[in-house]
Amino acid sequence: MEIFLAVLVLLALIGVSNVVSRYVPFIPVPLIQIALGVVVAVVPSGIHLPLEPELFFVLFIAPLLYNDGKHTPRDELWKLRAPILLLAVGLVFITVFAVGYAIHWMIPSIPLAAAFGLAAILSPTDAVAVGALAGRIHMPKSLMRLLEGEALMNDASGLVAFKFAIAAAVTGVFSLPGATVSFFIISIGGLVIGAVIAFLISWLRVVLRRAGMEDVTMHMLLQILTPFLLYMIAEELGMSGILAAVAGGIVHAIERDRAESSMMKLKVVSTSTWSVILFILNGLVFVILGLQIPGVSGIILSDPAFNNYEVIGYAAVIFAMLMVLRFAWTFAFTRGSRLLGIRGEREMPGFKMLVMTSFSGVRGAVTLAGAFSIPLVLEDGSPFPQRDLIIFLAATVILLSLIAASVLLPLLSKKKESTDEAEREKSERDIQIQVMTAAIQAVHQERNEENEAAVSSVIADYKTWIQQIRLKGAMNKNTPRSREKETELRLMALSEERECARNLLEEGQISREHAHQFFKTLDQVELILANKFHLWKMMLKLFFGRLQASFTRKEVALVKLPATDIETLRQIKIRTCEAAIDEVKKVRCADNEQEAVGVISYYNSVLNRLAQFPRAVRSRDRRFDERKKELHWVAVQAERNEVQALYEKGAISRETAGKLRGMIREREAAMFELDEIG
Repeated sequence: MEIFLAVLVLLALIGVSNVVSRYVPFIPVPLIQIALGVVVAVVPSGIHLPLEPELFFVLFIAPLLYNDGKHTPRDELWKLRAPILLLAVGLVFITVFAVGYAIHWMIPSIPLAAAFGLAAILSPTDAVAVGALAGRIHMPKSLMRLLEGEALMNDASGLVAFKFAIAAAVTGVFSLPGATVSFFIISIGGLVIGAVIAFLISWLRVVLRRAGMEDVTMHMLLQILTPFLLYMIAEELGMSGILAAVAGGIVHAIERDRAESSMMKLKVVSTSTWSVILFILNGLVFVILGLQIPGVSGIILSDPAFNNYEVIGYAAVIFAMLMVLRFAWTFAFTRGSRLLGIRGEREMPGFKMLVMTSFSGVRGAVTLAGAFSIPLVLEDGSPFPQRDLIIFLAATVILLSLIAASVLLPLLSKKKESTDEAEREKSERDIQIQVMTAAIQAVHQERNEENEAAVSSVIADYKTWIQQIRLKGAMNKNTPRSREKETELRLMALSEERECARNLLEEGQISREHAHQFFKTLDQVELILANKFHLWKMMLKLFFGRLQASFTRKEVALVKLPATDIETLRQIKIRTCEAAIDEVKKVRCADNEQEAVGVISYYNSVLNRLAQFPRAVRSRDRRFDERKKELHWVAVQAERNEVQALYEKGAISRETAGKLRGMIREREAAMFELDEIG
């Protein structure tokens, strides 16, 4: 029961981390998740989840690397094969020897073999951490492919080197020729075993389909089990389970490409299922990492035998050595071969690119899991020397690498803002179109036989808006001040509509039921358009209005009006639109000319639609209206999600995101109002 509760808490923390990242997108989600894990471990929550390295590798690392192998472009991996091998194998072994000797010289209490083991487990970059940072940092595509390929391969080389170093520390026996031969056997064997087993599983799925077994659930179960089978079988045979998982992912991608048209339903279910699995696994990796840090650091920092500043300084020096060595290695080989694999370019990668390559090599949970796998005792039964210090140093280097990458990479990868006003406006229009295109794609995904007409109608609306944005060209109407003026005029016009309807009610020209229905529509539109201050004002107004109605019973319940009453609402809307236009014309001046014209044009378009209403109302399908409203909601949510995603990636600034959200609110208000009047 305790494990079950711990898992529930960890899953909840993953959700909390994504909510927090919405408000502080400049902090990577992995760091937020680590911090939440630390908080849970520090507070007396009763949650204690020890890190079991073998279980961690098979449960988390195997499926994550399998998925990375499945989605990493194979042609680009092959194109970058030389630099990937230089980083994933060459740099790993250079790091083991250079940093290992440095650690032993700096901390003599750590034996040379154990120092080599620490350097080995610190040498591989973490594919999960690299992927988590990539979502929010604009790095060159070639660099990202290089880092992804490196992270796929260097786990195996680092762990194999770590295994031999720790074995030498435990037994006191080490043979360099034997270790070299074993490394190649373990690595190549892992790749071969992973590829063969993946082909066998693919063949089994084909046989099942030919036998008429097209059950999506069964095929999905085979997909989920595949990475675990690949890893465990390879490890049982003494080969690299990590490389087996990577090879299996690549084979799965080849099989998927060949059978692209078969079992489309399985493809849809597979994409959705894996997205959930990966979301959970990625989050758990960093939350569990955070859970371990207080215990790891507490042992060392509370031990009087260690000077706290000194051991933290050791970790900082080790991290600096890793960065300098990585920079020197990439610098040396880019002068002899094009490290980034971009043929045809005359210029070699510059200093900035090399620095980005160096700090992009973040360490992660693989490093900490490897450190925890260090045995407690040596072969003679004595305690493993400085095991706790080694684990502490590994954990601190992980944190330093994540923090350094999170701070420096966004600064290095930040694009220089254009000073050309026309170019800036064009970029903003392109982003608007990208956001609206995301809405169209979301609506497309909702298409079925029942809502075909509604989908086409909503998509047509969005295509019209996109065309209007393109036709505006260089018209400078999207400044924050301009949008603020237009919103103020819209709210003023809504107030005039409400006053006009209230006069019609007092004169007895409309009933209380019709007035109530109309006021509800205006309230909803006003809430959508309102800024933060006005939003609270509107909410208080609605609350006290309903409270007063409950005592006075002057208001009636909102009900669905019959079709015969829709004509009355149409007439009310025509009268109020005309009143709103007159009011806007009264305040129209040189200072708000463009904004006033925009608001008047909007009301004229509403009047034009109302003029065509009598022909449409006779054949009106209420289900069509309901479906269109639902699709409009889907589209608006897709727009907001796209804006948030662009903001989190650093593609747009906070100011641009706010401007886009204001445009979405106005579009939502227009859609709501037009849906209500038919």
